[in-house]
Amino acid sequence: MTNTDLLKAKIESSGYKLKYIAAKIGLSYQGFLNKINNKTEFTAPEIKGLCDLLEISIEEKEPIFLPVM
Repeated sequence: MTNTDLLKAKIESSGYKLKYIAAKIGLSYQGFLNKINNKTEFTAPEIKGLCDLLEISIEEKEPIFLPVM
């Protein structure tokens, strides 16, 4: 499950638009929204793409994509 708040903060700080990010990681805009809002899960390649594009460090990656329940 994705920590939506942390991911949205990284997206905001990047300055990129959601449609641009979705296209860069191979998702439709709606598919990306579904993943951000935890309706579906990100795949490993999508997570890697997001980390590369948004410059998410290894330390930031775990709390965003593997939050503790």
